[in-house]
Amino acid sequence: MSGPAAGTARADATTDVVCLGESMVTFLPSQPGRLADVPSFGRGIGGAESNVACALAAAGHRAAWVGRVGADGFGDHLVETIGGYGVDTSAVRRDPVRPTGIYFRTATDRGAGAHEVAYYRAGSAASAMSPANVPYEEVFAGRVLHLSGITAALSADCLELVRELTSPRPGRPLVSFDVNHRPHLWRGGDATVLLELARRCDLVFVGEDEAEEAWGIVGAEAIRAALPEPGVVVVKRGSAGATVFSGLRPGPRSSNAGGAENTPASRSREGGEAEVVTQVPALRVDVVAAVGAGDAFAAGFLSATLRGLPVRDRVRHGHLMAAAVLTVPGDLTEPPARDHADRLVALDDEAWGRLRLGPGWTAADRAPEEVRTP
Repeated sequence: MSGPAAGTARADATTDVVCLGESMVTFLPSQPGRLADVPSFGRGIGGAESNVACALAAAGHRAAWVGRVGADGFGDHLVETIGGYGVDTSAVRRDPVRPTGIYFRTATDRGAGAHEVAYYRAGSAASAMSPANVPYEEVFAGRVLHLSGITAALSADCLELVRELTSPRPGRPLVSFDVNHRPHLWRGGDATVLLELARRCDLVFVGEDEAEEAWGIVGAEAIRAALPEPGVVVVKRGSAGATVFSGLRPGPRSSNAGGAENTPASRSREGGEAEVVTQVPALRVDVVAAVGAGDAFAAGFLSATLRGLPVRDRVRHGHLMAAAVLTVPGDLTEPPARDHADRLVALDDEAWGRLRLGPGWTAADRAPEEVRTP
């Protein structure tokens, strides 16, 4: 595959990460309960790719969001709010005919049976994104281009766009792809196309649960076998943590940053190469709302990738960024200060395993020992 070496970002770009995809205005319930019973809603924003862009900008990176919104008040709100995080929104296009998408959700966990989401996105401005109307110069202006499977599910034109953006081409930035399988978007469609798209990318994020649901593939090793081309595959395993397949090296053995949790296992690849398999446990978190964590994890991992940190540290930064979002009600929050996160990432395995993070843990004056369990 053409493009940068596995796990590296192009160094000649002025923007760190460009994120392309749909963002919507989200209405958050004022209290738990069925949508039919919630008396009022607060307004926020939601969108996997714009969430990643906002988190990266808040963490000090140069991030841009490319999308399409309506020429309406909700479109104004999205552009202004995302820009308020420090994200470059200059490449966002306004659709004079189609509206900005919106949705309402309940306060329960997305995985819970009582969780409800009411989407009003059919025919939205974002669903009209296509190879014919996206500003390619801006899309490829970053060191990393971050995409997700949600965009591919919005329309036939959007799918064609993602196919185009993931096609091999000279000088392509590192392409990061979060599978983000949303079953309701694939009703009547074939979600196995997400596997095709993921195989064309350099860095892939995929949950064990969504790989089984979308592709019928069970287990991290089987997922990697189905995704042999990407240089880095991050398999998210919920409370079990994450397994990363990366670091191709010649010869029978490889090594990376030490630590018992990060002891590299060698995988034989074609041509006699070996691959590093890095397993990092998840953190214990007092969850306030289980929304936005996957996007935050991707942002933390990408942030550490841009900094050239070892794979173990990339995963730990992903876990910490996710923990910041899990301990607030909405999809976005201020991440921990970089030096604070770096101190936690540097803990030994035993101390990392003792961490338990709750609301307020990101405060800059918190030392590592203050967020450990007794």
